Amino acid sequence: MDLQNEKIFAGARLRRLRRERSLTQADAADMLGLSPSYLNLLERNQRPLTARVLLAVAATFDIDVRSLAEGSDRQLVTDLEAAAADPALASLELDRTELTELAETQPRAAEALTRLHQAYRNASESSADLAAQLEGGDRAGRMNETEAVRNALDQRHNFFPALEEAAERFGSRLKLTVDNRSAVLEERLKAEHGIIVRTFEDDIMGGARQRMDFHTRRLMLSDRLSANARPMQMATTLALLEHADILDAEVEAAGFDTRVEESLYRNGLARYFAGAVLAPYEAFLTLAEKSRYDIDRLQRRFGLGFETVCHRLTTLHDLKQPGIPFFMVRMDPAGNVSKRFGGGVLPFARSGGSCPKWTLSEAFRTPEKLLTQRFALPDNSEYLSIARAVSRPASASEPPVLHVIAVGCEWGRAEETIYADALSRTPPTPVGLTCRLCEREACAHRAFPSMQREMNINPWRQAAGPYASDEL
Repeated sequence: MDLQNEKIFAGARLRRLRRERSLTQADAADMLGLSPSYLNLLERNQRPLTARVLLAVAATFDIDVRSLAEGSDRQLVTDLEAAAADPALASLELDRTELTELAETQPRAAEALTRLHQAYRNASESSADLAAQLEGGDRAGRMNETEAVRNALDQRHNFFPALEEAAERFGSRLKLTVDNRSAVLEERLKAEHGIIVRTFEDDIMGGARQRMDFHTRRLMLSDRLSANARPMQMATTLALLEHADILDAEVEAAGFDTRVEESLYRNGLARYFAGAVLAPYEAFLTLAEKSRYDIDRLQRRFGLGFETVCHRLTTLHDLKQPGIPFFMVRMDPAGNVSKRFGGGVLPFARSGGSCPKWTLSEAFRTPEKLLTQRFALPDNSEYLSIARAVSRPASASEPPVLHVIAVGCEWGRAEETIYADALSRTPPTPVGLTCRLCEREACAHRAFPSMQREMNINPWRQAAGPYASDEL
């Protein structure tokens, strides 16, 4: 990104940042070291953001510089496309150019439209559940709450400086290493909080991985936890016990509507803190860059599982020491996505399964094998994908839990990783976000008709697939 030469117009986002913090133009201009009249020109896109102003905005408002410098919000545009393709709006024939302009000039109005569409979609899905209408309504509510938390994480690019700083101080004070961390964290719980860590078999835990018993002052851990997972659970508990003020401040800043959203977000932030304690930012980034983002090597060095390392890769957004912007997705064999971080890199569809040509499905057939892929979306943007199916024990009466974890980055940054070497001469695989939003009509893998255009069915010709276009 050439900040010196690139002209960046981001007036709508600059205005939104100011209004979200209840600042007048005069107040914001003073904080940025600008005159109010010049800030007014910037907000009306009559002047581009200079490199100095861009960095000042990022530092003053504690945001990632890319969120201002990289054009329109990809996830927001994708959500707008999904709304525009809905039968209720399809007749308007809104194209990507119009939707991108809306996202850039009126981001709050665009976000309001996408939220309304998501609520409408969830309500429609629950109404269609004729077998259990009331249960379906609860399900829609839970889906909305989960999406609200995901949106909040994406807005922060999954990076929380206050938690990073607290984790750095905490780990340094305890002198944590891979070899001593379990013993040190266990001692910290006992000495500072009178909590004893105990391991119990599955019949006592009732299938839970961890339970906190405040009556007996015991942190109960399942004997099914791996050696790497135990310190993660203890560090998460210590985050809740010792850094509740930071967690509460972050939750309040997110401005959620329900207690469930707040609780989900708070628990996620506690796990974020734990990951930052076990893999300190500077040490993790240094080895990541030295090893060209070798995930296996990062696992060995920090004693962490594949998913935890992948999650940590999505958090490397310190303006002073940024890493590669990574996205991450976690999917089960049924195609349900239970974790998703776009990282400002890859937009995700809010509903529908993933593209079968993305190697996520293939990874389930070869557990623990690392699959790399170069793929391209319909807009010709290209990405590197790194996927692996991993399992963890469930309760004694259930089979292991299996997920595919995938991380990736824009292909322009892929050469900084070891995984791009074998793919540099490989043409990208054409992939869609989801069938309903994919414009590749002739795809033989299509499971649903595209919402982008009307189907053209010719009874005298069998196309490549049941929903593929008849057009040659």
